[in-house]
Amino acid sequence: MGTLTNETRLTLLYIALAFAFSVAARMIWYYQFSGFEQFMFNGQFMINTNDGYFWAEGARDILSGVHQENDLSPVGLAASQLTALFAYILPFSFESVILFMPVILSSLIVVPIILIAKSLDNLELGLVAALLASIGHSYYNRTMIGYYDTDMLNIVLPMLLLWSIIWAVKTNENKYLLITALDILVYRWWYPQSYSLEFSFFGLILFYTLIWDRKNLYNYKLLAIMMFAMVNLDGFIRLPVVLIVMYIFKEEKFQKYIYHILAISVIAFFASGGFDPIWAQLKGYVFKDAVTAGEEGLKLHFYSVMQTVREAGHIPFNVFAERISGHVITFVLAIVGFIYLAYRHKIMLLGLPLIGLGFLASVGGLRFTIYAVPVLAFGVAFLITEVARFMPTKKLKFLSITALSLAVLYPNIAHVQDYKVPTVFNSDEVKILEKLKDIAQREDYVVAWWDYGYPLRYYSDVKTLIDGGKHSGSVNFPISFMLTNPQDVSAKMARLDVEYTEKTFKLAKDNFDKNLTIFSNIEQMTKEYGFSDTNDFLLSLQTDIKLPKKSRDVYFYLPYRMIDIYQTVEMFSNINLMSGEMKNRSLYYVTKMFKQEQNIVNLGNGVLLDLKTATITINNQKMPIKRFAQTSYDKDMKLQKDIKVSNPMADINVVYMSNYKTFLVVDEKTYNSLYIQLMVLEEYDRTLFEEVIMTPHAKVYKLKI
Repeated sequence: MGTLTNETRLTLLYIALAFAFSVAARMIWYYQFSGFEQFMFNGQFMINTNDGYFWAEGARDILSGVHQENDLSPVGLAASQLTALFAYILPFSFESVILFMPVILSSLIVVPIILIAKSLDNLELGLVAALLASIGHSYYNRTMIGYYDTDMLNIVLPMLLLWSIIWAVKTNENKYLLITALDILVYRWWYPQSYSLEFSFFGLILFYTLIWDRKNLYNYKLLAIMMFAMVNLDGFIRLPVVLIVMYIFKEEKFQKYIYHILAISVIAFFASGGFDPIWAQLKGYVFKDAVTAGEEGLKLHFYSVMQTVREAGHIPFNVFAERISGHVITFVLAIVGFIYLAYRHKIMLLGLPLIGLGFLASVGGLRFTIYAVPVLAFGVAFLITEVARFMPTKKLKFLSITALSLAVLYPNIAHVQDYKVPTVFNSDEVKILEKLKDIAQREDYVVAWWDYGYPLRYYSDVKTLIDGGKHSGSVNFPISFMLTNPQDVSAKMARLDVEYTEKTFKLAKDNFDKNLTIFSNIEQMTKEYGFSDTNDFLLSLQTDIKLPKKSRDVYFYLPYRMIDIYQTVEMFSNINLMSGEMKNRSLYYVTKMFKQEQNIVNLGNGVLLDLKTATITINNQKMPIKRFAQTSYDKDMKLQKDIKVSNPMADINVVYMSNYKTFLVVDEKTYNSLYIQLMVLEEYDRTLFEEVIMTPHAKVYKLKI
């Protein structure tokens, strides 16, 4: 074995330092909440992202070797498989593995950053960029301890791809052809939505080749092997194809066929539908509409979930800049620095796809900013090393790099310290789900809003109708309808939606090889009950319609925390499905900030409650209230209610939940909704529901029909 060169030693040292820094920064959250029992389960902190429970469910089922049909458990997906492997071979609890995986895997971002800098003969550039990128606002937020999601490798892998492409173009060595193709295969395995970024890299390399290096046959080899790695086929097919192509490229006798092979790869890419997922992503995030309509059948209109997801919304410039570089000034310097870096080293233009995807945040939402973090970190780091280059002594060079690095790191370090994200659930809520696991069967369904779908499946081991991945407008509509309508029609919809969901699974399985159009549950119900207008079908739920035969039990999970998102939940069923026209929004006002002066309770935002006259002022308009309800829990944690009717003809109700210190101001429709009646007031129809678990944190009811 040869001895390590000084450059290699320094490279390894910088990687170790940057990696240790990244890990240490992510441990701040751990020590901030040390000993906080409400965030712990099974002796370890719980994770702090809902989607993490999806991958955890898959890993759990892989390790147990058991999961039920149609439970949507991701046993075949990369994150679950890698987690199961780590949990199997490492001497730590499952909870510890999923908590710390983001810490270790996301910190690997420093490796390609420093290796890219090495190709530019500027290791100090790599160290500064790695330190900044590892804790950049957006990157840290989505890779912090407990943020157990695919983001823990979603930037590491494309940065490795960027590194291999840069080294391929600079060295023209065959090994980088194979490394690039394998990186694409691994990236696609880990994150199937990687199409767009891979295609962008391909396009930029093609542009680079045609402008600056069109006579270099190696570049066309690189383009061809990338395209074969990108075709829309299973990875087990693409891997041997890549290896065969690699063999051909190494043989001198095949060199004259390189252009033909490239043409074949492009044809294979488009013929396999390789561009379809890219277009689908653009439509989903860039060309999104509030209301989406079906293309066949009744052409029903549904409310788009993209309008309610914060990470897919528009963001102001200062937030955009801070998410990428930590501060607006740092962001501007990063842009200037990257332009200068690309001028000095045009190979860095290959980083533009990551910057471009990051800038898509301006229309696609803040989730995309994470992609620009590492590449723009090079920009500000390059300016720092350029300033240091003009220092007359090594000592001054070191001091200038240190001082300027600390200046750009400080806003990000401060953000890490202030970003005290809670766990998804607290321990009391998890106890409810664990108790439900002992009551419900694995084939039973739990009705809840999609925010709670994955945790319910993980802790209670039940089925759900919607979750963090299955929440399109068509599947959200029935759940929204159940939670925001009266108990009788909600109960019928619950039985219908569960049975039609299982029916759809069977229909899809039985007709797997047939070109069969399967419509949404609500459209299937409309047609099979003999209606051509879904509005008429929904009205029929108020009558004694015949329901499908019960195949399993259905439970309702109604958490107190849903009180803050009730209006968002309602949006998905507050629509005319036939026309797409949004209906008038219900009156719903919730506040925990109020102040009482004698008989007047100031509820904030100009809402004043007069207890003496039983009136309420909203937007300077005084109106009578129908009823005032006050709830409280006694020492046995049983709900006590005091409901006074003031004006039977009025439409506004006020509910004071004293233990929660929460006021609700709602109209009659909302007051009579299933959520308010069952969760807030525990006023349930005993012919339709029965109590299962009743706590201040959440109520669980079982459907009786």
